[in-house]
Amino acid sequence: MKTTDNPILAPSTNPFGAPMFDKIKDSDYKPACETALAEARAQIKAIDENPEPPNFRNTVEALEYAGRDLNKFACIFYNLNEACTNPTMQQTAEDIAPEMSRYDMSVLLDPVLFGRIKDVYGRRDSLGLNLEQSKLLEETYKAFRRSGAELEAKDKQRLSQIEEELSVLGLKFGKNVLSATNAFEMNVTDKADLAGLPDFALAMAAEEAKSRKEDGWTFTLNMPSLSAFLKYGEVRPLREKIWRAYNTRCTSGEFDNTDNIRKTVDLSAEKARLLGYANYADYVLEDRMAKSCGKVDAFLDDLRGKSMPYGKRDVEQVRTFAAGHGFREEMMPWDFPYWAERLKEEKYSYNEEDLKPYFELSEVQDALFSLANRLYGLNFKRNDDIPVYHPDVRAFEVTDSGGRFMALLYIDFFPRDNKHGGAWMTAFREMDKFGGVEERPFVSLVTNFTKPAAGTPSLLTFGEFTTILHEFGHALHAMLAEGTYGTLTGTNVKRDFVECPSQLMENWAYEAEYLQSFAKHYRTGEVIPKEYVDKVVASRNYLAGYNSIRQVDFGTVDMAWYTLDKAPEISVPDFEHKVFDASRLLPEVPGTSMSSAFTHIFAGGYGAGYYSYKWAEVLEADIFGRFRDNGVFDRATAEDFRRKVLSKGGTVDPDILFRDFMGRDPQPDALLKSQGMC
Repeated sequence: MKTTDNPILAPSTNPFGAPMFDKIKDSDYKPACETALAEARAQIKAIDENPEPPNFRNTVEALEYAGRDLNKFACIFYNLNEACTNPTMQQTAEDIAPEMSRYDMSVLLDPVLFGRIKDVYGRRDSLGLNLEQSKLLEETYKAFRRSGAELEAKDKQRLSQIEEELSVLGLKFGKNVLSATNAFEMNVTDKADLAGLPDFALAMAAEEAKSRKEDGWTFTLNMPSLSAFLKYGEVRPLREKIWRAYNTRCTSGEFDNTDNIRKTVDLSAEKARLLGYANYADYVLEDRMAKSCGKVDAFLDDLRGKSMPYGKRDVEQVRTFAAGHGFREEMMPWDFPYWAERLKEEKYSYNEEDLKPYFELSEVQDALFSLANRLYGLNFKRNDDIPVYHPDVRAFEVTDSGGRFMALLYIDFFPRDNKHGGAWMTAFREMDKFGGVEERPFVSLVTNFTKPAAGTPSLLTFGEFTTILHEFGHALHAMLAEGTYGTLTGTNVKRDFVECPSQLMENWAYEAEYLQSFAKHYRTGEVIPKEYVDKVVASRNYLAGYNSIRQVDFGTVDMAWYTLDKAPEISVPDFEHKVFDASRLLPEVPGTSMSSAFTHIFAGGYGAGYYSYKWAEVLEADIFGRFRDNGVFDRATAEDFRRKVLSKGGTVDPDILFRDFMGRDPQPDALLKSQGMC
């Protein structure tokens, strides 16, 4: 098949060159991959065989631009495989993974290519390169060295095999998690079993049952359904049932991820040893802000130590409250969300049911756009002429205050059985310049919010509102990108910095002026009462200690897996429980495991990097202090942040970006102070 015959690779006829989703068929993916791979190999060969002496243009920049069609394919295919997959796509992903990995390693282990790069790198100070060019050269040289370019031939061969296997294992892991999540349902036909559940949860469950042609109400492991039942369901055995189902996903049976975890850990450790590192975490962290396992461990230990007294206090307060309301059982993990929510209601005199009518999804979407306009001068215009990959998806043109086209934004709000859970931002195209022509990004924002049901629009919990603000922060980072090279623009920054701009955006969820600018009751139009806003702000740090320990645990178990020499003999749940002994706030439940479905670290690129959520949270808490001092809507501060941080991408190291914006190094206790724990 010729390149121009394939709708994935052909020049797009859509506005702005948007992907031709309406023309792509499952049968197009594999041929597109094969064509793009052949083209990419030819481009690499041309660099190798260039008779001219190596220089920045004919080697480093040529490599950056090689495989553009392959990258185009990958950005479309792999993102759709997460958001709108099917068995054929999943099988295609497994089929092409080894070949994609072989290509990547053939480039990174190419001795001729590395020789040319090394030659240019050795003369870097005399080449008159600008900032971006210097950074691209530095990152390219480092990537080759860290990928084994200096290894012996037999070690290169083994490293290539390892990468192939790891690429397939990640796909299998994610596929199992999606399948296990979809496999569970809890159908309720006795109305007495629904005691305590608010109207929004009942409507959601009734709609789910109807879609499955079942009677009554059906609850699933998708987060809106799961969270509602755990927070409000009064029937304890059913809370336990759905909690156990969620926390035993992929621990055994048809979708067991045990072997995938063991193989991933063993292969990652072997990869690190081949490259001269003590363990995989050491290998990863060398190229992060943190730099070393010791620094990450110290960071997590310090946070754990400072958070633990507050976490114990939080749990004891919930226990005491529950006991005062007649609860005589041991407080178990499936009890804690329920009683914590009851205490929150009593303490702050509101609950999610009170707030949800004020967070109608379309109004929230407009509020996101309004905030981006107020801070950065961005404008959003829906364009239904741009094809989308599913009827739920909407496409928007994004322009700046001068009318310059900045990005396309695709928004995909609702859960489906062919869509992974959670929320994320990604891109179908990253910002770069090729042949002197600027190509602006195509950004995708994906969530799993409750669909409209029975005449009621989609209403968000306050937690979901902060989630969409978070992901929109990632989207802004991508949409405001400037630069020449796609590998250095937008969110292509060090992993322990990438969460900083997104977490920063969550702060506006607690600003009264912002909330009252859009949060109106979907039926009456009443602006959210100031008393509710005050309660939201007052409750911001509710369970801050407990939640901090939970995040520290995620980072700690991640580090525990990736500092191993080999997979442990004990089971995945037993290994995990040993890790959590130092910070356990609630009783251990044998046989349960978060690791078995922890896609971030086993299928999502966060292996030995989950600590970055807390790391970046420290940075953003400090940064928001400047916004607060100057006024949270101060355009000059926002423009400074855009110019010095968001637009820079990975062209400058993040510690320098931070100092450029703040005028100093981070203050480590900024986060603890903001959460009332210091």
